[in-house]
Amino acid sequence: MTAEEAIASRRSIRAFLPTPVPRATVERILDIAARAPSGTNMQPWRGYALAGEQRQALSDALHAAADHKAEAEYRYYPQEFFEPYLARRRKVGWDLYGLLGIARGETAKMQRQHAKNLDFFGAPVGIIFTIDRRLEIGSWLDYGMFLGNVTVAARGMGLDTCPQAAFAPHHRTIRAVLGIPDNEVVVCGMALGHADPSAPENTLVTDRAPARDFCAFRGWDEA
Repeated sequence: MTAEEAIASRRSIRAFLPTPVPRATVERILDIAARAPSGTNMQPWRGYALAGEQRQALSDALHAAADHKAEAEYRYYPQEFFEPYLARRRKVGWDLYGLLGIARGETAKMQRQHAKNLDFFGAPVGIIFTIDRRLEIGSWLDYGMFLGNVTVAARGMGLDTCPQAAFAPHHRTIRAVLGIPDNEVVVCGMALGHADPSAPENTLVTDRAPARDFCAFRGWDEA
């Protein structure tokens, strides 16, 4: 598919088929993604790609730890949400839960759904991404472009992904299982595989604000 088609059809998939993905395919996706720009070509990304028993071992360890008070080593969200971000956050949450038949106040069901993150939503491949903690915000910005490339490259090959910040709070368990050195911060995880077309949660298509809502256009003659 074209780059435009890959970007436009990319979604965060939350239910995958068990169909294996060859290592060569995963490696090719990461090679392509690594063409992302980075300041002075530092290439600050590092990954741990897992499949089969290795992927399952990490998920089992995370469930066994059951550390619900775990915190990430960095702050992903603001301490207090405000508009328009609060409304967007609430909408995607309730749209997803609505597809799954989870009503407001059904906390236990919400927690069970969230726990599926730790299983990479059933994907055959899970990737944990880290960054050297000595690097600064510019490298984190570069990292975002790399992660975006991973999702688009995968989509271009007919695969689907789900970037998952949910792994970051469990960095201690992840570090122990994968042997990640102390100088690396767990940025996120990512599920990779084939979407399950029968899963209702995979019908979710989130809204996007059009460019005219977030960008000021100057220098063009208005019709």
